[in-house]
Amino acid sequence: MKPYLQLFDFSKKINYRTEILAGLTVAMTMIPESLSFAILAGFPPLTGLYAAFIMGLITAVLGGRPGLVSGGAGATVIVLIALMKSQGIEYVFAAVALAGAIQIIVGLFKLGKFVRLVPQPVMFGFVNGLAVIIFMSQLEQFKTLVNGRVEWLSGTPLYIMLALVLLTVAIVVILPKITKAIPSSLVAIIVVFLVVLCFGIDTKLVKNIASVNGGFPPFHIPKVPLNLDMLKIIFPYSLIMAGVGLTEGLLTLNLVDEITETKGNGNRESIAQGIGNIANGFFTGMGGCPMIAQTLVNLSAGARARLSGIIAALTILLIILIGAPVIDRVPMAALVGVMMMVAIGTFEWMSFKVINKMPVQDIIIGIMVAVITIWLHNLALAVLIGVIISALVFAWESSKRIRASKHIDVDGVKTYEIFGPLFFGSIANFNELFDVANDPQHIIIDFKHSRVFDMSGIDALNKLTERYRSVDKKLQLKHLSNDCKRLLKNADQIITVNIIEDPTYRVATEQ
Repeated sequence: MKPYLQLFDFSKKINYRTEILAGLTVAMTMIPESLSFAILAGFPPLTGLYAAFIMGLITAVLGGRPGLVSGGAGATVIVLIALMKSQGIEYVFAAVALAGAIQIIVGLFKLGKFVRLVPQPVMFGFVNGLAVIIFMSQLEQFKTLVNGRVEWLSGTPLYIMLALVLLTVAIVVILPKITKAIPSSLVAIIVVFLVVLCFGIDTKLVKNIASVNGGFPPFHIPKVPLNLDMLKIIFPYSLIMAGVGLTEGLLTLNLVDEITETKGNGNRESIAQGIGNIANGFFTGMGGCPMIAQTLVNLSAGARARLSGIIAALTILLIILIGAPVIDRVPMAALVGVMMMVAIGTFEWMSFKVINKMPVQDIIIGIMVAVITIWLHNLALAVLIGVIISALVFAWESSKRIRASKHIDVDGVKTYEIFGPLFFGSIANFNELFDVANDPQHIIIDFKHSRVFDMSGIDALNKLTERYRSVDKKLQLKHLSNDCKRLLKNADQIITVNIIEDPTYRVATEQ
C-alpha cells in the first residue's frame, strides 16, 4: 500500500545524516537566489524567502518524487514583473493563487504528460532566453537614484561594486575546484559580507532595498476587488505562470528520473505545485516551481528521500525568524555575482556545440523562442509559439511524405498502396496520386502503411469516392487500423466507402 500522503518510504533505508546535510546545503543555496529574484521583480525580499519555505515544504511532503526541490524560482517570478509594475503586489498574490488552482486542475485531469510535446529546440531557446533575462536584470543593481532620477553608478561606487561582484564570481568559479563540501555561492556571500563588514566598505546592502526581518508567513487575503475585471487582469499572468511552472517542474522531474533511475509522478507533482502556489498567494509568498540548480545540489549531496527538502524549508524559516539582522547586511554585489553565475550556469552552452548538426528550422525556432523570451519576458508565450511553429514544420514535412505504390493484378484490379499519414496537410499530395479517368473499374486503396488521422482525411476520401462513382467505378479501402475505421464509422453520414474487412490484421504501430 502506498498512501498518497506518505512522507517517507519506510521500506527503503534512509541515511538521515546525508539527508540533513543535503537539506542544509540546499537552503544555503536557495536563500541568495530567492532574495535576488524577489528584489529583481520589485517584490519585498521576504516574499522570496516565504516562497522558498512554503513551496519547498509543501512540495517536499506532497510532491511527485523525492529529491526534487522547489522554491521561489526565477522562471515563474519573471512572468509577474509586468503585473507588479502595473497593478502592485496584491494582484501578484491573487495571480499566484489562481496559478496554483490551474496547476491543480492540470494534475487532476492528468495533463502533465503533454510536457513531452515541447521539442528540444524550444527548450534550448526557452532556457537561453531565461538565462539572458536573469543576467541582464542584474545590471539594474548598477544603478542608483540621484535627485529623483535613476542613473548608472560612476566613480568609486561603481569600482567598489565591480570589485565585489568579481570577487564573488571568482570564489564561485574557483572554490568547486578545491572542494565541493560547502556550496561555493554560500562561501562567496560570506566572504564578501565579511570583507565589507571588516573594512567598512560603503556599498549597497539588502536593507537598502528592503528589510527581510519577519516572522512566520502571515495569512493574508489578497486585497483585490472580487470581480470580472480583476480576473481579466490576472488570468493571463496566472495561466502563463502555471504553464511555466509545470514545464520547468515536469522537465526537472524527468531529469531526476534519469539521474536516480526511478520513476516520479508528474500529475502528483502538478497538484503539489498547485497547493504550494495557492498557499503562497494567501501567505504572502511570490510563488515558484521546482528549481533545477537546487535539485542537482540536493542529488549531488546524496539525498534520495523527502527529508532533505523538508530540512531545507525549515532552515529557511529559521533564518527568517532569527537571521534577519545578518541577511539585511548582505552586500547586493554578492547577490549580483551569484545570480550572474546562475545565469551562466543556466545557459545551454551545449546548444552552440550542436548547432551545426541541427536542421535549419530547429535553429530558427530556438533563436525565435529566445528572442521572444528576452523581448516580452513572457516565457510561456515563447514556449507556446515555439511548439506551434514546430508542429507546423512537422506537419509540413509529414505532408510531403505521402506517396503510393501502384500495381494491377491478374483480375484487372488496381491497388494503390499508400505510404505516409493522411491528414489535413497531405490532402493535396494525396489527391494527385490517383488517375481517376484512366483507372480500371475496380480500385483498392491499401492503408497497410498509412493512417487516416483527421476529418480532413475523411473528407478527402469522400471526395475521391465521388470522383470514382461519377465515372461508375468501384472504390474499396483495405487494411484500415481500428482507429481509422472508427473515424469512418463516425463520419458514415458524409462518406460511403466500401471497406474490405480484415479482422485479423493489426497495424504495426498499435500496441
